[in-house]
Amino acid sequence: MTAGGILFFRTTNRETTTAFYTDTVGAEVWLEQSGCTILRHGNMLFGFCDGDETETDGIVTFVYDTADEVDEMHERVGDAAREAPHENEQYDIYQFFAADPDGRTVEFQTFRHEVSAPL
Repeated sequence: MTAGGILFFRTTNRETTTAFYTDTVGAEVWLEQSGCTILRHGNMLFGFCDGDETETDGIVTFVYDTADEVDEMHERVGDAAREAPHENEQYDIYQFFAADPDGRTVEFQTFRHEVSAPL
């Protein structure tokens, strides 16, 4: 039986990166540990741990209920946005990509169809 999980990234810039996710994106600090900060955004747990190098592989995706919420996030991330919100017909989503202070790709999206399982 799985209770949940946490996705961790190494960073050389934990304080600034954590501030982006808490102050701009709206995540909350779930647990502060020596050298690691674990954040919560809805049902997602993710953390940043001090490291000698920064891991930027992968995409951190935040899912919203409406396109208006995605548009609001586009305004909030400001210059960190890499593009304007747009329809992605291949995946039937409305989305845009941004970069966090580490250069990691961050996606903000909403599904245009009902998903079978609630998030």
